[in-house]
Amino acid sequence: MNRTTPRVFIAATRQNDGKTTTSLGLMAALQRYYPRVGYIKPVGQRFVEIAEQKIDEDTVLMDSVYKLNCPLVDMSPIAVEPDFTRRYLESANNDALVEKIQRAFDRVAWEKDFVLCEGSGHAGVGAVFDLSNAQVARVLDAKVIIVSRGGIGKPIDEVTLNKALFDKEGVEIIGVIINKVLPEKIDYISDFARRGLARKGLELLGVLPHLPILTRPSIATIMEELHAQPLNEGRPLHTLVHDLIIGAMSVHNALRCFQPGVLAIVPGDREDILLALAAALDAGAPIGAAGIVLVDEFKPDLTVREVIRQMPFPVLLAEGDSYTVTSKIHDLVVKTRPDDLEKINLIRDLIGRHVDVPKILRALGGTPHNAAATPAATA
Repeated sequence: MNRTTPRVFIAATRQNDGKTTTSLGLMAALQRYYPRVGYIKPVGQRFVEIAEQKIDEDTVLMDSVYKLNCPLVDMSPIAVEPDFTRRYLESANNDALVEKIQRAFDRVAWEKDFVLCEGSGHAGVGAVFDLSNAQVARVLDAKVIIVSRGGIGKPIDEVTLNKALFDKEGVEIIGVIINKVLPEKIDYISDFARRGLARKGLELLGVLPHLPILTRPSIATIMEELHAQPLNEGRPLHTLVHDLIIGAMSVHNALRCFQPGVLAIVPGDREDILLALAAALDAGAPIGAAGIVLVDEFKPDLTVREVIRQMPFPVLLAEGDSYTVTSKIHDLVVKTRPDDLEKINLIRDLIGRHVDVPKILRALGGTPHNAAATPAATA
């Protein structure tokens, strides 16, 4: 396997702590030093099917944003299907899986100056089939950056727990990035987290502020999660949802709640609200919405559906009652999508300003091609 191309492995203390956000922004930061950066997610757990291949959705995101000029199947060599673990436990084939990852890495690294490797959770994820993040980092001969969620005590405790498994595999952790910190606490967290990590022999590489926009779902994400049917095609689906309301009040009170960025959950038989909303829009009233989700399996009649087709924002029809649908949206894990351009630009800037990329490169022992690049600000 290629052991000369510089590489780094992005792990986390838990799922959804910010690995993909970090990888997305770090890719842009690395390109300031290395002209050709490759990407691989050796083991993926959430995938989509493309050309009959199961490809991790984070790989699709990275390729869509950065046009990586590498087959998707090489950047996502192993997709953990629902019966993957059972089949492995029945007939372990670790050598074949390791060889598959290493061959994929060689193809990803071909003619590249650097490779960014993204893990799939904490150090132990995948241990059941002998491919934990710690084991995969060892297989790829990669040093590790751990991403943890905001705070002081809890992230240091969790990083220490993860470090034990990386140490067991002989994998070096070059530092920690702490994510989702309240902006007003950045300096405080940076100071004390740096002290606490130093006691564990670890460097603090950056502290990222919590930005609510990154956790707000788009209408497209919600439609996909609910398997909802659009009732008025051609409306903008990339609008971000800032707030939810349930249309279980009087028409007068409901209309006051319709504001830009609001997603309204409305029983499908509340035709009074829909007709009043349409009339208010026609009259030029200062109201709006990110969209409407009709629930309770009551479909409006044909006359009302014609009115819905004229509304300027998406109206979706979803199965389930108001509570079930609202709970699904509330509990939704928001992942950055290729068409979330505002979020992607924000993430690039976030990493560029708050992560010490030169420190990362020094820890990796690499010699950037663009040594004159302006270094990123430290946390």
